Amino acid sequence: MWKRLIYSLIIIAGVLLFTAFGLDRWISWKTAPYIYEDLQQLPHRQVGVVLGTAKYYRAGVINQYYLYRIQGALNVYNSGKANYLLLSGDNALQSYNEPVTMRRDLIAHGMPAGDIVLDYAGFRTLDSIIRTRKVFDTNDFTIITQRFHCERALFIAMRMGIQAQCFAVPSPKNMFSVRLREIGARLGTLSDLYLLKREPRFLGPQIPIPAPHDIPEGAQGYPAVSPEQLLEIQPKPEPDNDSNDRLPDMR
Repeated sequence: MWKRLIYSLIIIAGVLLFTAFGLDRWISWKTAPYIYEDLQQLPHRQVGVVLGTAKYYRAGVINQYYLYRIQGALNVYNSGKANYLLLSGDNALQSYNEPVTMRRDLIAHGMPAGDIVLDYAGFRTLDSIIRTRKVFDTNDFTIITQRFHCERALFIAMRMGIQAQCFAVPSPKNMFSVRLREIGARLGTLSDLYLLKREPRFLGPQIPIPAPHDIPEGAQGYPAVSPEQLLEIQPKPEPDNDSNDRLPDMR
């Protein structure tokens, strides 16, 4: 009886492992046409979405995944393949802020601050992808991360009807344990999408990229009005006699 039970457990475990591996391969196959590793072949998109990760490991060692994503983001922007970068990451703790860390490093490498947008609520890949569409009003964008992460992010986008592509940056050589965890993450994603129907933890009002400007009637139409010109031609607000009695909003 015990032998039969052990054999049954082995068979069940084998079936589960085979199923997990098969689903993993299916996600890779389904998303492969939308992943680019050659920057020259990457089609232009208005927005590039950089998926966040920690800059350092717990031991204080620099995270190579982070470095490759930052370099990839700079390459995409500097080559004109994206006009803006949306940095999406975890900001759950005051001492841990992925978007701000990425922004600081990108600016240090010469990227203009005005072309960087921060998403502080990218707690999971699912949050980052859906928030890019629903909060930042962007339906056709380039994801920037490692290839294995590209596949999961693109699968989420495809399931949610979001048009996206991915620029796959290099991965560190020793990533066997990371790849094993990725299989579990993909099974969790399938559960989120098909069984639990999960939405991002936070949504909020739309913040389009770039933010729309109201062009006054009679303004120059082409070439486009620059932000400096827009400030000059916009009507000035009427003086408020009670303004001296108001305190500044310190939030």
